[in-house]
Amino acid sequence: MTQRTRRRQRRRAGIGAKLLIVFGSVVALLGIAAIAVTSWVLGVAAKAPSLASCKPVDRGGNTVLYAADGSRLGLIASPEARSPVSIDRVPKSLRLATVAIEDQRFFQHGGVDTEGILRAAIKDLEAGEAVEGGSTITQQLVRNLCIRDPERNLERKIVEAKLALEYSERHTRREILGSYLNIASYGTVEGSTAIGVGAASQIFFSKPVWKLNLPQAALLAGLPQAPSEYNPILNPTAARARRDAVLRQMIKLGYAEPERARAAMASGLQVNLSDGYFRHRQPYFFDYVENKLISEYGVNTVRRGGLEVHTTIDPELQRIGLEAMRSALPYSTDPASALVSIDPRNGEIRAMVSSSHYGQSQFNLAAQGHRQPGSTFKAFVLTTAIKQGIDPYSTYYTSKPLYLDLPRWGHWEVHTADEGYGGTMNLQQATVASDNTVFAQLDLDVGPQAVAETAKSMGITSPLDGIPAEGIGGLRVGVSPLELTDAYATLAAGGVHHDPVAVAKVVFPSGRVDRPEPPRTKRVLSPAVAYQVTRLLHDNITEGTGTAAYTGCPGQAGKTGTTDEYTDAWFAGYQPNLATAVWVGYPESNDISMYSVHGRTVFGGTFPAEIWHSLYSGAGVPCEEFSEPEQQVQWAPFYGRFAQGSSGGGGGGSGEAGDGESGAPPPGSAAVGGYDPNAYAPGAGQEPFPLPPPPPPQASVGGGESAGG
Repeated sequence: MTQRTRRRQRRRAGIGAKLLIVFGSVVALLGIAAIAVTSWVLGVAAKAPSLASCKPVDRGGNTVLYAADGSRLGLIASPEARSPVSIDRVPKSLRLATVAIEDQRFFQHGGVDTEGILRAAIKDLEAGEAVEGGSTITQQLVRNLCIRDPERNLERKIVEAKLALEYSERHTRREILGSYLNIASYGTVEGSTAIGVGAASQIFFSKPVWKLNLPQAALLAGLPQAPSEYNPILNPTAARARRDAVLRQMIKLGYAEPERARAAMASGLQVNLSDGYFRHRQPYFFDYVENKLISEYGVNTVRRGGLEVHTTIDPELQRIGLEAMRSALPYSTDPASALVSIDPRNGEIRAMVSSSHYGQSQFNLAAQGHRQPGSTFKAFVLTTAIKQGIDPYSTYYTSKPLYLDLPRWGHWEVHTADEGYGGTMNLQQATVASDNTVFAQLDLDVGPQAVAETAKSMGITSPLDGIPAEGIGGLRVGVSPLELTDAYATLAAGGVHHDPVAVAKVVFPSGRVDRPEPPRTKRVLSPAVAYQVTRLLHDNITEGTGTAAYTGCPGQAGKTGTTDEYTDAWFAGYQPNLATAVWVGYPESNDISMYSVHGRTVFGGTFPAEIWHSLYSGAGVPCEEFSEPEQQVQWAPFYGRFAQGSSGGGGGGSGEAGDGESGAPPPGSAAVGGYDPNAYAPGAGQEPFPLPPPPPPQASVGGGESAGG
């Protein structure tokens, strides 16, 4: 063996030894970490309450809701909708449906499903957020029976798991399932919550639980995961989708014959609401808050916990808002209306009003009604453009009929409501006139997906597909007055988004104070961008389509919106201290036109703007103005495909045109061999107003996202 070979072997041996040391160190560290984690878990588990304490929480008091001014809104009484039933009387279909959707390995695990936890963790990691829980039926049961004031954290999960293992050792699966079916929450209607399948069956179907058929059993089984979201009275579409998901899971696990389950999917909801369990106590906001409380604290704590709940609602603003609606639309044949007001400074909901009569309909139009927003969505196109540094005063488009053949979306035609076109105009003029054709071209230039991302960041929570029609109000699902108000409040707050807050604080009998909706704020726009958009929307309220809303306060800004065939009409506007969106339409159908209401054609600039005006003037909302931000932005050079004077050369007439996007077509784009015309909302009623001349250049005003934030 040569000397070189011996040196090479020594080096290899040295490297191997070092690797062994490193590997050994890693293993040792992991072992220490595992010991530490195990010790912590055991320590937390040791603090768990004993099973002897596992009984329904009953403090004998009622939960009271208060308005922001301290006046009492009403009581959440002790449970009235509670009819315990033996598991022998629960049909097998309901028992198996519950297991299928809540805990598919219920009959195999010992109270804690490690396989289910791992499966949920993988799905959460893949989604980038919590999309699936890992709690078993036993864990959910002990949470309700044993844990007072549960908090959403890892320690609670550990305690839950320990109690579930112990509970599972002392009770049969039949006993556990029977107890769960009697304590689970199945939804709130008119302030009364159905606790257990006995009450839920009577409330939703007016029959005892043992008479439920398969589709009814599957519907009930799907409710406990999200009783408010899947409530068949409040959200029948989501309830049916959830029921069908339960039936598909039953087929997968062999719990239902495929043919019978598919027949159940083809049936209606079969809801037959009973009045026997209800007392009319409080209207829409009350139910909205109660559902939030149950989601946060659990039904036992809310219904029997003796809580003092202080909400953010302003009763006087509520009264004036309802009066404004009923004064404008007083007849039973008139369209309905709804509004939401939010304080932009903190996200507090100050008013949530619906003109509907609560005794006739418990559907909350203000928070749950999703309708097409019309031209109110142009504000998000405008915001996106200014984020990209597009100068609204020096960027021009041609207002004219559009016949576009878009590579990604197919053929798209855009017109103004009255077929009147203003020719060449800048974005300020197009905003004042609410010109559909200009905003359609602008939307394509800035990118429909970018517009959707802007809207979401500002507070729109309904699904958006990033398609061109969304920029002029054509959405797949629509929006609620609550989320549209929230989004406009972001502009009023200078680009800071606040999550809406309905509950200011909750005081427990022990004196402990909790804030279940802590302020969540995020800057999503720079102050300069928000200020520039506000300037343009101020022009719309003072000289454009929204003049009927203007009360004379220089700090007001807003935008009208009307959908095709006059089926929905909106006005969304704001001051620094209050943002409000008003909707008018017929809630029973998306197809009822408002061509003649009191002899008037209804669009955003009529009843919605007038109601908004009455609210602000009647409530005496203090006039506040926006301050121009210190930091200014530089406009970026703009070379939009459709803009006048750009390299694209003012396209948008006919023939081939690019769209600034690439990738797979969005949902619905191939519905008719191209762009889906049903998604198009032309902003009916947004007649062009006389175009003011462009203002002189002002070097002190900017509007690009480069301003910061």
